Amino acid sequence: MDILIPVLIVVATVIAMEWVAWASHKYIMHGFGWGWHRDHHEPHDNLLEKNDLYAIVGAAMSISMFAIGSPLVMGERAWWPGTWIGLGILFYGIIYTLVHDGLVHQRYFRWVPKRGYAKRLVQAHKLHHATIGKEGGVSFGFVFARDPAKLKAELRRQREAGIAVVRESAGA
Repeated sequence: MDILIPVLIVVATVIAMEWVAWASHKYIMHGFGWGWHRDHHEPHDNLLEKNDLYAIVGAAMSISMFAIGSPLVMGERAWWPGTWIGLGILFYGIIYTLVHDGLVHQRYFRWVPKRGYAKRLVQAHKLHHATIGKEGGVSFGFVFARDPAKLKAELRRQREAGIAVVRESAGA
């Protein structure tokens, strides 16, 4: 029973981080933080991208929560949930790295899923990259992927409304 609450905090944090990632991606990375994110949407041969700086921000969030939860750093008044929240952020970062950088962008391994949710994740993120520039777009989350047919319809609506410039190869 002593481990139940910490496990629930870690799981809730992982789930909450998908919302944090979605909001950060939509409103920061495709907003005032576009300067760091732009190269992620443009072809390049570099091993690293400016966009990778966002991983350092995520790591800083996790480390900060570990520090807040650590009696060694904060003394007797440490906020004990901080450790478990930090662990949830860390787990989300690992999931993000494996799914987004590994599976979708194939930075670490080569595997193209033929069916199932993994295929849906790849399709949804490719549709995210279907727009040119920071305006418009779909599928800003990293682990939850909407139906690709609905995403294509949304891209088509954005293109027709003049909200987004969609690449011809996107099929929207």
